[in-house]
Amino acid sequence: MDDAARTPRHVAVIMDGNGRWAAKNHLPRLKGHEQGVQAAKAAIRAALDHGVEYLTLYAFSVENWKRPAAEVSGLMALLQSTLQHQAEEYLKQGIRLRVIGRIGDLPKPIQQSLSEVMEKTRHHTRLQLIMALSYGGRAEIVDAVRRLGDRLCKGEIKPEEIDEAVISRHLYAPDIPDPDLLIRTSGEWRLSNFLLWQCSYAELYVTPVLWPDFDEKEFFRAIEDYRRRHRRFGAV
Repeated sequence: MDDAARTPRHVAVIMDGNGRWAAKNHLPRLKGHEQGVQAAKAAIRAALDHGVEYLTLYAFSVENWKRPAAEVSGLMALLQSTLQHQAEEYLKQGIRLRVIGRIGDLPKPIQQSLSEVMEKTRHHTRLQLIMALSYGGRAEIVDAVRRLGDRLCKGEIKPEEIDEAVISRHLYAPDIPDPDLLIRTSGEWRLSNFLLWQCSYAELYVTPVLWPDFDEKEFFRAIEDYRRRHRRFGAV
């Protein structure tokens, strides 16, 4: 089997280590997040270079709202700025932007910017870039159960008709295939409430590299590691 056939179709990334990178370099935490944006751009370039079809980046979790107000405000401003500066690049590169999470929690200007970029890029097919914003795996499952509960109350579905496929169809982006490869930077071995349903059979790749230092070469190392694995999905 050639490398193209063994390339993960969907790569998901827990981008961890911005704060530690800033502390290591004696810089404010926000500088770490700014450098993390550059690493995200590198990951997008690498995904394009290697033929990855879907790239999901864990950009802001539901738990991140608990961080100091100044840091949250800085992160929102950074997100807004990134959207404004990257929109043309997405158009030029054939990237479709999508978002998963409780988008209504985000500031209105950011919601508007996201909607505009998603609309402009919705027909692009080279790479689907999925940003997880105000996202939590448990929150996603709760929201899916609520939607299913509403349908049950309306008589649109029977309890015995609910199976894994039905639940999957009520998640935030049911048309997106489950991740083949889940990358976590900074050496932490935990999922941190990220894509809990979808990552049931994802191959895990954990690296001690802090996210701001995760460049195209590091992305390639993760892809190469994935290509050496044999996925059995519970079979022999």
